[in-house]
Amino acid sequence: MENEMTYEAAFEELKGIAAAIEHDTISVDELTQKLKRAAVLLEICQARLRFTESEVNKITGQVPSAYS
Repeated sequence: MENEMTYEAAFEELKGIAAAIEHDTISVDELTQKLKRAAVLLEICQARLRFTESEVNKITGQVPSAYS
């Protein structure tokens, strides 16, 4: 299931697609499919980063500042 994919797994797959495009190892017939997959992977990465940022903000908001 896509929602259960980790950031690391999505990012690694995304890097693989980028490398394949960069090195011309993807055929024209595969290009659209790979770009669609890359868009999905980007959304997964962005969602994971937003979630992590939110969690970090919650946690750091609960920790008293030593410099107050």
